[in-house]
Amino acid sequence: MADQPVELVEYDPRWVDSFAEQQAKLAGTLAPWLAGPIEHIGSTAVPGLRAKPVVDILCPVRSLMDARQALSLLEEQGWLHWAQDPERHFRMWFLRPRPEARTHHLHLIEDPARVHSLLTFRDALRSDTHLRKDYEALKTQLAQRYRADRDAYTDAKTDFIEQVLRLKREGGRP
Repeated sequence: MADQPVELVEYDPRWVDSFAEQQAKLAGTLAPWLAGPIEHIGSTAVPGLRAKPVVDILCPVRSLMDARQALSLLEEQGWLHWAQDPERHFRMWFLRPRPEARTHHLHLIEDPARVHSLLTFRDALRSDTHLRKDYEALKTQLAQRYRADRDAYTDAKTDFIEQVLRLKREGGRP
């Protein structure tokens, strides 16, 4: 299957509107399964941060098993489910409109600790200019190295993210 190359672009304030549009639709569709508010996560949720132009949406759910009932509803709205996701033990993951031209990712996650980590990292980037610049520099380097391998690009950011989360848990400043 063709996939979209890793390419970073300058921050685009329209990403906020793109998130809000999908948030409104998803709130109605997923209401029976939601365990909390639908959140804009990832780099497009951080003003000023260069990012892949793909809006990441977090939907915390009470039960992944129960949320499977929403699969056909989401597919009717143009979401493609990645059933072979290696992380399927804790999330259901979708993209739209197609792998080679993505505009959105959707993460249905049952685990409150993972939800908390995603929001903590986003908020750390939003509040710390130096951290945001360090992360952007890392992403730029990795985007050049892994342009044709989205999974390797994502995996290579893990140590940075885990270090930030560890420092936040310990009450330190990243």
